[in-house]
Amino acid sequence: MNSFKTSAGTARTRAALAAAAGLALLAGCTAGPDFRPLATPASATVLAAAPLSTASAVTALGGAQHLTAGVDLAAPWWTRFGAPALDALVDEALVASPTLAAAEATLRQAQEMQAAQAGAMQLPRVDASAGSQRQRISPSAQGLAGEGRSFSQYSASIGVRYTLDLAGGNQRALEALGARTDYRRYQLEGARLNLAASIVGAAFTQARLAAQIEALQAIVHLQEEQLHLAGERLRLGQAAHSEVLALQVQVEQTRASVPLLRQQHQQSSHLLATLAGREPTAQGLPTFTLHDFTLPAELPQVIPSEWARQRPDIQGAQALLHAANADYGVAVSRLYPQVNLSASLGSQALTTGALLGGGAAVWSLIGQITQPLFNPALPAEKRAALAALDAAAANYQGVVLEALRSVADALRALDNDAHALAAQAGADAAAQGSLQSMQRQYALGSASYLQLLSAQQQAQQIRVDLVAAQAQRLQSSAALYQAVGAGWAGAPQAGNGG
Repeated sequence: MNSFKTSAGTARTRAALAAAAGLALLAGCTAGPDFRPLATPASATVLAAAPLSTASAVTALGGAQHLTAGVDLAAPWWTRFGAPALDALVDEALVASPTLAAAEATLRQAQEMQAAQAGAMQLPRVDASAGSQRQRISPSAQGLAGEGRSFSQYSASIGVRYTLDLAGGNQRALEALGARTDYRRYQLEGARLNLAASIVGAAFTQARLAAQIEALQAIVHLQEEQLHLAGERLRLGQAAHSEVLALQVQVEQTRASVPLLRQQHQQSSHLLATLAGREPTAQGLPTFTLHDFTLPAELPQVIPSEWARQRPDIQGAQALLHAANADYGVAVSRLYPQVNLSASLGSQALTTGALLGGGAAVWSLIGQITQPLFNPALPAEKRAALAALDAAAANYQGVVLEALRSVADALRALDNDAHALAAQAGADAAAQGSLQSMQRQYALGSASYLQLLSAQQQAQQIRVDLVAAQAQRLQSSAALYQAVGAGWAGAPQAGNGG
């Protein structure tokens, strides 16, 4: 080591360190603006424009739904549909999903990176070193007489390095890391909500398809019976061949639609298994019917400020905005002086035994102040960081607006679907009444069997449409829960980890 200091050099070093300490006391501030969350765009008009209650339709699912501010948004909303098998499947998926496992691992990675950078920036770095070298000195190289001599030199030392955070650049860098860690946390929560919503939606789809398959199979059976009677009438000369062919076309078209629905039903089962972390053909997976579900009587009506805090994607966008704000502070801090301190203590000797002797001790203490005078890259980096901050602010506003649109769509869909279901329920009731009337007429001999078959087909076809309307109302209710970010207990404000 070549770090011996004279007394004059030591005095200058101490003066430099004193000046650096004075700068540190004077600095006392952090470069860049402190982060302040942006105000949520005017959303009260959108939320207030929704109807306070939906139309009533007396079906197996239930009647009217009411929007109320008393709904607990932190509770698992899928339990409000009254299907224990669905609750168990969602709970299983939240534990076994590979997608969530990947998101959790990404969060842990961000947390560890934040911890590593915090240790590197907030604490001094201490290194220990030891070494030996073999040298040969030739007197003739210095114009002296004599033979060259070879010797070994041994050294051991401990060095300490630390950078004073005068302008708060390190603090801003840690703040940015904390915000990005929060962003990963919000991403994980968003993935959980999306997973639960996907399972609930797939369960509703499976229930709808099962009911529609059952109704279509009944229609096929009725049409086959009608075709059989037409064939008998043709054999007796009481029907035209074209009538039989038309009925046959109708039967085959209806029969062809059943395998398509059955395929979709099987695909919904595969999707449910995959979402739950199982193989697509795994056994023991629950199957759902519309009779398994009930409509929740109360739906969430939230205050815009509470709703904005509830959605993980909005909180995640705010965390990215926080990180961009901190990055801008880092870029600003690079324009200010940088103070680096380093010190070392060790020993040098020609033999290992002499390393511990007092005469072998060597030390150094260095303080260095660097002030950028002309570096065209630094102002450009500051402008780039400011542009990134503007982009993050615009992205945040875009996420909020898109979230508002999803809430508005869900609220309107609730009301429209309720009216549609009410109309379909009325049509189903009328069709059932017509069928009962036709059955009485057939029993009295005033209506033919063909008329009875036609009435039965009409009732089954209306049942297909009713099933679709029931499933859609379930889907819309789930969409509102997802749109308001329900089912999430909440997380720390963005950036508090830094």
